[in-house]
Amino acid sequence: MTTHIVPDTEHRGLIGLLPAAARPFAMLARFDRPIGWWLLFWPGAWAIALAGGVIARWDLLAWFLLGSIAMRGAGCVYNDIVDRDLDAQVERTRNRPLASGAVSAKAAWAWLIALCAIGLVVLLQLRWQAQAVAVASLALVAAYPFMKRITWWPQAWLGMVFSWAALVGWVEMATGQLTPMLLLYAGSIAWVIGYDTIYALQDVEDDALVGVRSSARALGARVKPGVAGFYAAALASWGAAFWQIFADPLALALLVPVALHFGWQVATLRPADGANALARFRSNRFAGFAMFLACATLGFAANL
Repeated sequence: MTTHIVPDTEHRGLIGLLPAAARPFAMLARFDRPIGWWLLFWPGAWAIALAGGVIARWDLLAWFLLGSIAMRGAGCVYNDIVDRDLDAQVERTRNRPLASGAVSAKAAWAWLIALCAIGLVVLLQLRWQAQAVAVASLALVAAYPFMKRITWWPQAWLGMVFSWAALVGWVEMATGQLTPMLLLYAGSIAWVIGYDTIYALQDVEDDALVGVRSSARALGARVKPGVAGFYAAALASWGAAFWQIFADPLALALLVPVALHFGWQVATLRPADGANALARFRSNRFAGFAMFLACATLGFAANL
């Protein structure tokens, strides 16, 4: 049994300072939960860093951060438009602005368009090859909300979506090497499956009642070794990517902090405790940062 459920919308921090009329729209875009845009940002930042662009392309990192905030918000609005009936049946999500009626569907579509306009501004900062890669993700994004209805592994689809910035960032840096990019992307997909399985632990009971599928439900009692396996796959892929850039054991040693963090997550995870699962999920902002430091270090060393 879940001992504590953390509501999906919270009037706190900067959200609490907004005018009352603006708060539902901020929460619809999950501005009250910045972990989402951090997780969307990191794969792109890794690609830029691994290609040696942390200093020379600091502006690109800033644009990616803005794009992550806007497009994560747009994705959440779209997801809530599609899922508003399901959200109303789940304890954690029943107070979301669309599910609760605080925002109308028409207003939500207008807000979605506004956020996409910000994303378009970011897109125009990229060279055309990276623009094409970025636009190609839209089909994956549009299909994601429906995956939980047709597959037990919607987290794998989310992994492809949330890791896409790694492809965009690498193509923008124009290194000419494809293998490190693909390995970085594959590792990120495994990472997303791992952390989103932890996130899905909060909803296993409600999901079973309404017929929503997830990797957390599919793994059942094997969720801890399952998450550990996906994290191990992520580390293996990233290690292979690092080896492609700089074939030296020291390159692999850069991943030790990430590995230790993953180990801590799995060791301390209590699947039946929703608050514990949410805290472990949110801690992936630090895993992403540790990976960024590893990529930046290796990118700098490889370009000496």
